This record gives sequence, structure tokens and C-alpha cells, in this order.
Amino acid sequence: MSALTATRRTILEGRLDSPHGVFGDLAMLVFVVVQGLDGALTYLGVHIWGMSIEANPLVSSAVSMAGVGAGLAATKLFAVGLGMVLHLRRIHLIVALLSVFYIAVAILPWAVLFMTLE
Repeated sequence: MSALTATRRTILEGRLDSPHGVFGDLAMLVFVVVQGLDGALTYLGVHIWGMSIEANPLVSSAVSMAGVGAGLAATKLFAVGLGMVLHLRRIHLIVALLSVFYIAVAILPWAVLFMTLE
């Protein structure tokens, strides 16, 4: 076995033995991507249909106080921060379930709206 193979194997074994594990890291990565996608789709949706299209009162309040870009950035960064707290506390199943929830109630509805746009 070469030194490179041994190093890769050691890194992989250490990663799998980490307290967070692959599932936790993957759940957090998906959560961050979903939050970013939701922010981008919300930004586009608000510019096309106006603020009345946003159903989340917390996002609407942040956007009305700070503007579309800053308000969305603040709410998405806050959500990612809370997800990171769950990740660091090793509550990975909740992070994964929140990702699924966001896909169901945010990403898919935005996708449907954008597909019906004429």
C-alpha cells in the first residue's frame, strides 16, 4: 500500500469516526443549499410578483425593515446559523427533516409558480 493510499484511508476513517459523521455533514450541506435556493427563489419571486407573494411573516417583516436583499440575507443566515447549532449539538435528523420540510413548503411551491409564469 502506497503512502498516498494510506493517508487517504486514514483521513476517511477519521472522518467516519468523527462525532458528526457523514450523515450529519451531508444533512447540514443539504440544509445550507436549500436555504440558499429558497433565498434566491424568494428574491426572484418578490421582484416578479411583489412582497404579497411571501407567505412567511418573519421574512416579510425583515424585508420590509431592511429591504429585499438584506432582509432575505439576514433571515437565511439566521436559519443557517440555527441549523449549525443543531449540527454542532449532533441533532442531525432534525436538520435533515428541516431540509425536507423546506423543499416541500418553499422550493416546490416556488418551482410551481415559476413554471406557470407566462
